[in-house]
Amino acid sequence: MDDKYAALRLKNQLCFPLYAVSNMITRKYKHMLDKLDLTYTQYIVMMVLWEEKKVNEKFLCEALCLKSNTVTPLLKKLEAKGYIEKTKDTSDERNLVITLTDAGEKLQDKALCVPETIAQEFHLTQEEALTLYQTLYKMLDEERARENQ
Repeated sequence: MDDKYAALRLKNQLCFPLYAVSNMITRKYKHMLDKLDLTYTQYIVMMVLWEEKKVNEKFLCEALCLKSNTVTPLLKKLEAKGYIEKTKDTSDERNLVITLTDAGEKLQDKALCVPETIAQEFHLTQEEALTLYQTLYKMLDEERARENQ
């Protein structure tokens, strides 16, 4: 017998395992990030800044697939912790520039163990991890391309 509702079964949804794994990964990060006094979203902001050192808010929002109203309070908290400085762009005051401080730079050393520890939590081969990474980024890249049309 055909099940006309098969498409609505939870086990047939791509979104559900992505959602569940995302939540699971975020929970696994929590213990380590608590030691750094960072939330997961603050951590990903810091990762961008550890790489770039200085960015504008628009770049940060695009890199993290987050809206400005989500990033603004994150930046306020990171600034209060002394990890970043926010300044207005001298050529365009509407543009907020975020710069990594020395304290923010030093935090990177404390965070070095996080990726390896998380990777050990999941028993994926290097090939499996690479395939998953490529698939997820393919999805992200396609969506970003659609948004920029």
